[in-house]
Amino acid sequence: MTEKPMKRQLVWLRSDLRIDDNSALAAAAAKGPVIAVFLRSIPQWQEHGHGANKLDFWARGVATVKTALNGLNIPLLHRDIGRYDQAPEALLDIAREYDIEQLHFNYEYALNERHRDQAVQDAFKQAGIAAHGCHDAMAFAPGSLLTGKGDYYGVFTPFSKAWHKQVTADQLALRESPPVQTELDIKSDPLPALPTLDSTPIEERLWPAGERPAADNLARFLRFRGRHYKDQRDLPKVRGTSELSPYLALGMISHRQCLQAVISENGGHLADGDIGLTTWVNELVWREFYQHVAVGFPEVCRYQPFQEHTKQLKWRDDDEGFQAWCEGRTGYPIVDAAMRQLVATGWMHNRLRMVTAMFLSKHLLIDWRRGEAFFMRHLVDGEFCANNGGWQWAASTGTDAAPYFRIFNPTTQSTRFDADGEFIAHWLPELADLPAKARHTPPQDLLTDVQYPAPIVDHKAARQRALDTFKSLTK
Repeated sequence: MTEKPMKRQLVWLRSDLRIDDNSALAAAAAKGPVIAVFLRSIPQWQEHGHGANKLDFWARGVATVKTALNGLNIPLLHRDIGRYDQAPEALLDIAREYDIEQLHFNYEYALNERHRDQAVQDAFKQAGIAAHGCHDAMAFAPGSLLTGKGDYYGVFTPFSKAWHKQVTADQLALRESPPVQTELDIKSDPLPALPTLDSTPIEERLWPAGERPAADNLARFLRFRGRHYKDQRDLPKVRGTSELSPYLALGMISHRQCLQAVISENGGHLADGDIGLTTWVNELVWREFYQHVAVGFPEVCRYQPFQEHTKQLKWRDDDEGFQAWCEGRTGYPIVDAAMRQLVATGWMHNRLRMVTAMFLSKHLLIDWRRGEAFFMRHLVDGEFCANNGGWQWAASTGTDAAPYFRIFNPTTQSTRFDADGEFIAHWLPELADLPAKARHTPPQDLLTDVQYPAPIVDHKAARQRALDTFKSLTK
């Protein structure tokens, strides 16, 4: 008796550009020969605020995953769609053309992406073709980790405690890598070049794309820096962080791969053991928390604050101040150095993301959404949930929001975390010749031959203005 030939499976890749530990790809490969597809949606992504750095990194990520898929005899089809609402038709056309039995994909959690995925599932159901989504980007599917009252968590610490208490080995187990399959009579599509974008992407060497650079970064981090993470993660001049955020944002590495590597390094533990490693694990749980928030409180995906009462805030209309912040001309060296780092490299140190975001939203009282959009336009790791969560935290409008009276003094942050002003000297070479201590708040008499602006706002006065503004809100 001859075996019935296995039916073809279609895997739809998005921000999960890897072949190892990929739930949708593993599910597809277990059922039959696989065809992969990538739908490029540049106009939609631009509408979501992604700039040249992220779009370029995405394109390079697709190229690396295509090479990896070709090694498994899995063809990658590439289609351009302008907007998400074209996804159902584009995928159905492929499914019909290649006699697909089932579509597989990994869920994404921001609102527009969820609507797109639902529309695809509905269209496939109507066409009588199975479509299966996997919760791949997090340990707990949204709605499966709730408070005692059955609500989504709006505060991180209880979420984190519940996460650690309830997470299972199965949730963190790596998914099967697909085997090399028999060659199909279908060729991969050539990948089109990126269209002309509004700015030039950063150099590729800064952020090489793909699974291999991601795995190398993880291995180096755990070997050399992981145990020092708690002590060094706030020091911008030191490479103390994992530098994995771009790879996590586009799924060139998974949270499970990261957590499994920690378990191996940390005697089988995630919550106990080395304080550096457990602190880093907490950052990965933060990423998951913000994804849950996007589902449980979808208003954050509609440009609304998480804290309802902060809708009343009267933000200042200060285009000049905003421009100075964007260009690193605020007269606060740590803020300016950080902003220049962002524009030059597509990345900013996490401590400095908090400092610069709080400066914009508290010192200048400029709407955090303007800063959120600027970050998204430049960040190579720009990802809605994490970026929005971080900005709302800094502006005291979000989950776990820093109490409104927490207003970082940029100079104090600078002297504490860049004591010798080395980070400042690197990004503000005009201040490099000043004595180390003077770099934090350059005295005017030392600036006679130096092109550097005076502070655009007085810390004490700005702090008071922010306090008064927040105090006036009614809950």
